Amino acid sequence: MSGLANHEIVRRPMDTEKGRVLQETQNTYMFEVHRSANKIQVKGAIERLFGVRVKTVRTLVMRGKYKRRGMKFGRRPNWKKAFVTLQEGESISVFEGV
Repeated sequence: MSGLANHEIVRRPMDTEKGRVLQETQNTYMFEVHRSANKIQVKGAIERLFGVRVKTVRTLVMRGKYKRRGMKFGRRPNWKKAFVTLQEGESISVFEGV
């Protein structure tokens, strides 16, 4: 896992209604991250990619949903979500003005 680059650990920012509320009230941002990344790796990747200071990181594994297409059944893969709280006065420009 240590061989992953920062952009491989942090897959994409997530822009949802819940994320907007957390961003405005608690200075917390949501990201989809690599399944095997731990909190320390996520914190380091966010700090290096966006040039901000991270206060806390909370992660959770989102279980893939079961889907059906006609008579065929399948399952979406599991993925990991991270809630990243920044230090006071910090912000990430990717989310600004969206």
